[in-house]
Amino acid sequence: MTSALSRTRETRKTVIETAGGVVSAQNAVAARIGADVLRAGGDAVDAAVAVSFAMGVLEPWMSGPAGGGAAVHWRADTGEATAINFGMRSPVGLRVEDYPLSGEGVAGDLFPWQRVVEDRNLHGATAVAVPGTVAGVEAAHQRWGRMPWAELVAPAIAAARQGMAVDWYASLVIGSVARELARDADAAALFLDEGTWPKASGWTAVPNCRLDQSTMADSLDCISRDGAKALHGGDLGAALAADVAAKGGSLALGDLAGYRPWIGSAQPVAYRDALFHVVPGLTAGPTFARALAEMKGAPMDSLPESFAACADGLRAAYAERLSTMGDTGEVPEVPGCTTHFAIVDRAGNIVSHTQTLLSLFGSKVVSPATGFLLNNGIMWFDPEQGRPNSLAPSKACLMNVCPVIGRNDDAMFALGAAGGRKIVSSVVQLASFLVDKGMSLEQAFHHPRIDVSGLDEVVVDARLPAEVGARLAADARVVAAERTVLPFAFACPSGVMRKDGRNSGCTEIEAPWADTALEEEGQ
Repeated sequence: MTSALSRTRETRKTVIETAGGVVSAQNAVAARIGADVLRAGGDAVDAAVAVSFAMGVLEPWMSGPAGGGAAVHWRADTGEATAINFGMRSPVGLRVEDYPLSGEGVAGDLFPWQRVVEDRNLHGATAVAVPGTVAGVEAAHQRWGRMPWAELVAPAIAAARQGMAVDWYASLVIGSVARELARDADAAALFLDEGTWPKASGWTAVPNCRLDQSTMADSLDCISRDGAKALHGGDLGAALAADVAAKGGSLALGDLAGYRPWIGSAQPVAYRDALFHVVPGLTAGPTFARALAEMKGAPMDSLPESFAACADGLRAAYAERLSTMGDTGEVPEVPGCTTHFAIVDRAGNIVSHTQTLLSLFGSKVVSPATGFLLNNGIMWFDPEQGRPNSLAPSKACLMNVCPVIGRNDDAMFALGAAGGRKIVSSVVQLASFLVDKGMSLEQAFHHPRIDVSGLDEVVVDARLPAEVGARLAADARVVAAERTVLPFAFACPSGVMRKDGRNSGCTEIEAPWADTALEEEGQ
């Protein structure tokens, strides 16, 4: 069926170069909070703490304190790239027998797993894994932060006290999963009116509707005073675990108390004349590395051939990922719908940070005692047994997150994206645009992309020339799609660049909330 979208519309985002720090995030208010921290003398890591907590309030369906993720940190003084994996884990008390296969074919969410009875691995408290975001952010702050922890959490508390404004975009997002949110009384109370209808302002009115996030504000206040231990073993964690148990999940206080993020050297990935740094282990970092390895010797002269090389590389990378990766003890251990932001400060320190609840609105369950929307990290596991990534208790999740920091010639850049399995396709292509095509950050983010999230289909931006689709059709089924506000057919990236002492940033051009904020006032 022919799309009804305008064929003459054009969306652009302005990229400004500045000597000051830059924050690119999927929410403009959160980006400005990060820029305020830089303006107050904070490090890129301080800004990352503030943005992380703010995103959980201002874009709650994507991430929050009850989620997980990973980050790469570049320190300008030492020239070292450090990875922090704060991914989720399955609870110790999880029982595999509680997730029997239904025999009804493939589940209808992000992954091609066989369907589980009642979708227990997708929705509800049974889908909740052990979160790690707060512990991961605190680990970075303890190592590199300059400003007091409480000052960095304070903007998120203030935003939660006010409540997130529900504009047209928020109403659209909430409405897209209203049926699932209505199944949990606490999620319905937060996001729906009368337990049924998506919260919304009038169609032509100035937005005057806000979420009641006062309980979340109280929980963030606890974290601002006591740090990660409030959630990982303290009273806040006990309340969260009790809520999950009351709703049928297996998350326990012991899981929270025993959680530790993994910190170590980032994995170097050489590609042509560039060098990238990714998170090793159970992330999309190794998948990114494999895709670039496949692309190294491929011709990049023409647009069709460069996209074909990218598609071939991604197919090979996904085949390896789906057949071999999982928590088997042979990958770096992480003891015990997604947002990405990237930050560079005036000294050249860089953070590439991705955090997630996994699905949009995670498990579609809210903890009434904490106000936190809960993750559905159990969905990351294959419910069929006998595979590297099969569901089991006390096991690290195989995440799709792909934060990257790279260097090419005299430029450094940080890339990452939201979008589940679409993330690595987006990041690989942006990296190729910058390295193979010599594009600027602005050109790369505005250029049409493809998506290769599986092995037998390629989704092509409808704005690409017909010869690109024809070339790709020689190897796989090709589907054309529009690059729109919702849904995101090609992931939602954010990035920053530092070149010749000047910093810049850009976000997905079709994401209406995403923006770049500058440390320097008036820009």
